[in-house]
Amino acid sequence: MANIAIIPARGGSKRIPRKNIKDFLGKPIIAYSIGVAISSGLFDEVMVSTDDLEIAEIAENFGARVPFLRTSQTANDYATTYEVIEEVLLKYLQSEMNFDYTCCLYPCAPFITQDRLIETLEILKNEKFDSVFPVTPFGFPVQRALKLEQGNKVGFFFPEFSLSRSQDLNVGYHDAGQFYWLNTDSCLRKKKIMTDNSGGIIISEMEAHDIDDETDWKLAEMKYELLQRTK
Repeated sequence: MANIAIIPARGGSKRIPRKNIKDFLGKPIIAYSIGVAISSGLFDEVMVSTDDLEIAEIAENFGARVPFLRTSQTANDYATTYEVIEEVLLKYLQSEMNFDYTCCLYPCAPFITQDRLIETLEILKNEKFDSVFPVTPFGFPVQRALKLEQGNKVGFFFPEFSLSRSQDLNVGYHDAGQFYWLNTDSCLRKKKIMTDNSGGIIISEMEAHDIDDETDWKLAEMKYELLQRTK
């Protein structure tokens, strides 16, 4: 069985300019995703999908392949991750290269580990899911979420839970934003990543960090260094 790792890294990031190749504790952040994919030994192909020549050069320097550049249709602000994956897989199919399983690793996810990649692939195979990806719990029950209305008036999204104790409510999870393992045929047939037959693995808040701005970046570096010291 053949596996491919796809790392989507366009050049037009807005909130943090050049985010995908910004220095993260001594090397471009994309190098962490490339490195864990290669060192895991799970993949027959580790490639970066990008529209940017500088990102392509850095990716190749760290061992990934960039056999073609991303098209303008999948390099804009509105292209979905699925559309990027589909473009890559169809390009490979044109060269008669078919992969049983596909893993999409985000380029700004230095917390991905080999163990999690291996564990998730096994779940995908054994449970016959269409896709499996890591999820992490919200820090507070989503049923007690608040909204700010006009004039800074506070209200509940779900008023029926306003008097519920937090410990009595179900835990909510969100996508950790790290990677997705996919059954390639199911992915292309259903044209989506998350289907009615998707699975998740729970990771702690220490194993993930969403990086949207400079403060997130600094916190992620601190968290990463702490994790390395406690291994």
